[in-house]
Amino acid sequence: MRNQITICFTCLCLAYLTAFGKPVTTSASVKTYQTKGTVREVSLDHRSTVIRHDAIPDYMPQMTMEFTVLDSEELNGISPGDEISFHLIVTDESHWIDTIRPLKSSPGKTSQPWDPTAVNQSIALKPGQTMPDHEFLSEDGKTLRFSDFRGKVVAFTFIFSRCPLPDFCPRMSKNFEQARALLKNDSREIKNWQFLSISFDPEFDKPAVLARYAHSYRGNDPAGWTFAAASTNTLALLTNELDLRVNRDGNGFSHNLRTIILDPIGRIHRQLEGNRWTAQELADEMKKATAAGKTYPSR
Repeated sequence: MRNQITICFTCLCLAYLTAFGKPVTTSASVKTYQTKGTVREVSLDHRSTVIRHDAIPDYMPQMTMEFTVLDSEELNGISPGDEISFHLIVTDESHWIDTIRPLKSSPGKTSQPWDPTAVNQSIALKPGQTMPDHEFLSEDGKTLRFSDFRGKVVAFTFIFSRCPLPDFCPRMSKNFEQARALLKNDSREIKNWQFLSISFDPEFDKPAVLARYAHSYRGNDPAGWTFAAASTNTLALLTNELDLRVNRDGNGFSHNLRTIILDPIGRIHRQLEGNRWTAQELADEMKKATAAGKTYPSR
C-alpha cells in the first residue's frame, strides 16, 4: 500500500541556467520546467523524492512536494540536504522528474531513507472502528461534523487548493467527481452517500476560496459533495487516527494521501492510500459499505 507524500515546495534560481521557472518544452499536454531545490527525503526504492523548491511562475507557488522519479538510478548518491537541479515534466494526468544533477552536498549530511509504504499500525484506526466526531469549517462558513452525515456512506479525503500536480490533490478531486457521477447514475444499490474534501490549509482555504475551488469540480451541482477545512488542532488528532502526515514546510506542506470510507453508522469501512485507486473502486467500496455496519464486530 502506497503511502504517497505530497508537499509544497521552495526552490532557488540557478545562475548558469536561463530558463528556471519557465517551461523548457511545451505542448498541448506536456510541459517541462527546469528548476532546482533542496532534497528533503529520498524513498527507499528511489522512485520518489521530496524536494523543497522555488515558485514556478504561472504553475505553482513555493512549496515542498513529493515527486515521482522514473529512473531510480538518478537518485543514486543523492541524500537529504543536497541541492539539485532537475526537470519537472507535467502532463494532463501525471508528472515526474528527471535530469537530476547534484549541485551542492549538505555538510555532515546523513541519509535517512524514507519508506513511502510504511504505515504506523500502532496508531491508525482499523476497519470497524468508529471514526471520532471531528469538527470542520465548511465552504459555506458553517461548522460541520462527521455525525452530521449519520445514515449515509461517507467518503472523505484530504486536499489543499494550491496543490497543482495532477496526480495528487487534483486527482483526488477528479476521482471524487467521477465516483459521484457513478453513484448518481446508479441509485439502486446506494441512495444515501456523501463526499467530503477536507483541506489542511485553513489559513489560505477560507470558505470563499473552497467554494470557488469546489465549483471547478462540481459546477453548479453541490449535491452530495462538501468542501471544508480542518483546524490545526483537528489535524493533530487525525494524524494519529489515520496515520495522516501533514507537516508545514515554509509556506507549504508535506503530506501523504488518505481517503477513508465510513459506513452509515460512522465506522471505518476501508482506507484507500496513495493515488492509485480509481473512481470505480471508490464507488464500489461505498456500495459495499452500506451493509458494513451489520458485519463489523462490536468494539
